[in-house]
Amino acid sequence: MLITQFLKKAENDTIKIGIVGLGYVGLPLAEAYIKQNISVIGYDISKERADQLNGGRSGMRHISDERVQIMNDSGFFKATSDALDLKETDAILIAVPTPLDAHYQPDLSFVVGTCNTLKSQLRKGQLVVLESTTYPGTTEEIMKPILEESGLKAGVDFFLAYSPEREDPGNPNFETATIPKVIGADSEDERTAAKAVYNKIVETVMVSNARTAEATKLVENIYRWINIAAVNEMKLIFEKMDIDIWEVIDAAKTKPFGFQAFYPGPGVGGHCIRIDPYYLSWKAREYGITTQFIELAGDINTNMPRRIIQRLLEEMSLKQKKALAGSNILLCGIAYKKNIDDMRESPSLELLHILKEHGAIVSYHDPFIPEIPNTREHPEFEGMESITLNKKNLSFYDACVIATDHSGVDYGLLCEVLPLILDTRNALAGFKDKYRKKIIKA
Repeated sequence: MLITQFLKKAENDTIKIGIVGLGYVGLPLAEAYIKQNISVIGYDISKERADQLNGGRSGMRHISDERVQIMNDSGFFKATSDALDLKETDAILIAVPTPLDAHYQPDLSFVVGTCNTLKSQLRKGQLVVLESTTYPGTTEEIMKPILEESGLKAGVDFFLAYSPEREDPGNPNFETATIPKVIGADSEDERTAAKAVYNKIVETVMVSNARTAEATKLVENIYRWINIAAVNEMKLIFEKMDIDIWEVIDAAKTKPFGFQAFYPGPGVGGHCIRIDPYYLSWKAREYGITTQFIELAGDINTNMPRRIIQRLLEEMSLKQKKALAGSNILLCGIAYKKNIDDMRESPSLELLHILKEHGAIVSYHDPFIPEIPNTREHPEFEGMESITLNKKNLSFYDACVIATDHSGVDYGLLCEVLPLILDTRNALAGFKDKYRKKIIKA
């Protein structure tokens, strides 16, 4: 039986893993298998990316070049842009982007493209697992029919499963091997095969089918999406009451039960939280259901950048008697969260866009992103470079908006030189007494 042969390879560590997509999810996943002396072929459509990794260069700030070089030196890793190499593998784990299009509809073009590539390489006894976040039904309705164009049948000739990625880039407390992995598939053999592969690197949590696993990831991030919206709304209310939301949260989280702290910000970024809720909203409409909580949370979270700039406009008018148009504004932080170089869905790009809409002259500082790459949402900012923070440079600015609270930024210098700072992340908590007149929590 195919499952018996598959399990034998897994048990004696001769199983070979293929990983499609070598970014924030795929590369740490490869590293976890390599640490267990399991061979990995990493496939990326970009030859440049494959060459970069084979040359020992990570290309990501939170994953050091040294870690990639250790992977290469192990003899268990090869990056490639040739899909034919995936024929050598026993399990293919897919970690490709699943963005939204301009109309907030799921864009599964990367998943579809990957399946179209794999169907000509697929062989009997292989396992294919999607890790990319998506709506319930993707594995069964989208992937399975394309892969079966190979002439092989899922659950009979090859195994098909879903296991959502749970990466948190830049979080020092968790890594791939310490975050339990949810796995779902539609037959016992497929679940058994997937469990055998992932048990090599991490604790597994089995669910009854792929749809349940797909739904699990959405629930995790919709929970955060809705709670972030709630705290963003409370922030706006408490501002009017002259109450510091950050102080409120710090006090509330001392309760040992019934409360989990969420924090406000200038919007929501990242590939998962910003996108996942809309995948479920889209799929729910197929069943005639409206997702009212998700839509309401979306209204609040996506409007936060405009609320922040409106607050800046009001404060400059009141305190400096200046218009936003023609003023020099510094945006501090362009990544979507602290201490990483990930800009996916970053609200900072929207802040930048709105500031320019108002006629402001805008620069940014981000120690993790020296230059803005091409982005799907705002290609007009490609090539814009981070400024250096020093007294001479800062003396030109009328105000600053702190959008990302990176460690290592000289916030004391910002407070000393700049006349007005909108702090959306509570980054200046330690300076509020000394510079109370300059700092606006927004």
